[in-house]
Amino acid sequence: MSGLADAVASYLATRRALGFKLEGAGQLLEQFAAFAEVAGADTVTTELALAWATLPAGRSRAWHAGRLSAVRGFARWLHAIDPRAQIPPAGLLPGGTLRAVPYLYSEADITALIDAAGQLNPPWKAITMQTLTGLLFTTGLRLGEALNLERGDLDPAVGLLTIRQAKFRTPRQLPLHPSATAALAGYAARRDKLRPRPATASFFVSTTGARLARTTAQETFRHLLDQAGIYQRAGGLRPRLHDARH
Repeated sequence: MSGLADAVASYLATRRALGFKLEGAGQLLEQFAAFAEVAGADTVTTELALAWATLPAGRSRAWHAGRLSAVRGFARWLHAIDPRAQIPPAGLLPGGTLRAVPYLYSEADITALIDAAGQLNPPWKAITMQTLTGLLFTTGLRLGEALNLERGDLDPAVGLLTIRQAKFRTPRQLPLHPSATAALAGYAARRDKLRPRPATASFFVSTTGARLARTTAQETFRHLLDQAGIYQRAGGLRPRLHDARH
């Protein structure tokens, strides 16, 4: 490697050491470095970044804006060690994907969702989705954090939940309301009685005894929305499970 390729590798190593995965952005920056090498460039310029970001022609504005955003982050880092590096202006390629406006669930909405979960079949699916839905709404956990919980992550004696696979891979501990602790402990007791020899260490398990999958949880939640009569949020988009965090 040489020139920008070395700088990109150094940048990615630094950010990943801080807990950022940068999987998609890493691939984009490696492609940008190869483009720069062909162009004979050894630093970032706005003109170079723009020429690369708008490839290939015909893609959406959001696609081009996302490519430029990846280069912009790298350019900010590079400028600190190479003053020649130019940082492309933030508004140079407008039209990136906007954050979806979250649906704000009312207390009645939440009650309706949990009641709908209780009607699922088979019964174990109902129990699991009721408990998972209640946990997400009472704690604001990300879905991935909840699905990655292990059996030993709940300490019912002190009402504490350990989140080991949190964002940026930084563990944290979450104090629970006594009602949430009781609900989780009750689920765990029924799960352990049903499956005394578990095939997985997961806290939440599917009807087959495996770790509950994200796709299963999301598809089931969409069904619960229909059953609860919750159909639309701002912009005409459907409410999401992730909106529970709000």
